Amino acid sequence: MILDRFLLTGRVAVVTGAGRGIGAATAVALAEAGADVVLAARTEEQLREVAGQVEAAGRKAEVVAADLSDPAAAAALADAATGAFGRLDIVVNNVGGTLPRPLLETSPRFLEEAFRFNVATAHALTRAAAPAMLAAGGGAVVNISSALGRVAGRGYLAYGTAKAALAHYTRLAAADLAPKIRVNAIAVGTVLTSALEIVAANPELKERMEQDTPLRRLGEPEDIAAAVLYLTSPAGAYLAGKVLEVDGGLQAPNLDLGLPDL
Repeated sequence: MILDRFLLTGRVAVVTGAGRGIGAATAVALAEAGADVVLAARTEEQLREVAGQVEAAGRKAEVVAADLSDPAAAAALADAATGAFGRLDIVVNNVGGTLPRPLLETSPRFLEEAFRFNVATAHALTRAAAPAMLAAGGGAVVNISSALGRVAGRGYLAYGTAKAALAHYTRLAAADLAPKIRVNAIAVGTVLTSALEIVAANPELKERMEQDTPLRRLGEPEDIAAAVLYLTSPAGAYLAGKVLEVDGGLQAPNLDLGLPDL
């Protein structure tokens, strides 16, 4: 059956930023498809809760509480996976993010920090994971980029630049690691996670953003988790170096920060 191609029976995955939102939904989705999961984020309490959901799906979870803004901490997750489960097949580089800031308030250091948190950490883990994936016969990496790496809006310079770099990193890494390791990315639109609590708490703002989204709704974490499952499972076995746009059809940002002309 075609649904069998979405199974991950016996696979091992690492998911960063797995304590909540997209990372948590992704970890649970991979577990429901048959994978054991290494859960990594800063807050152990949140990770333990997600680990309970993974175990309720009949799979094993390994919790690693770490500051993943440090590329060395991200790289260490590859050893955590092989140490706990003896192999590594899937990496989901979900951790990242940068607060909006006007151009004249965006220092070179702020831009460098955005690049490190969104790109260097993904590279550190991917590089560390590659030998283990090759030893297992191959694997799949999914990088969580953003629609703001493709569309332009005021205030998103550091974040959008970093996410655009991550998208092209995906293409370059895919070329280097093919054919045994597939690297793809997801350009995520506006997804209702804790990072958008201000939107969820403001019905007028939420409605305006929905109206500015072609599909007239904001995303749910499970929308992204389903795409990750596709890209990491045999169902997506003929994709490499691609950036899948899961953004509700956005062609422009749906959140105007209201920054005035200079």
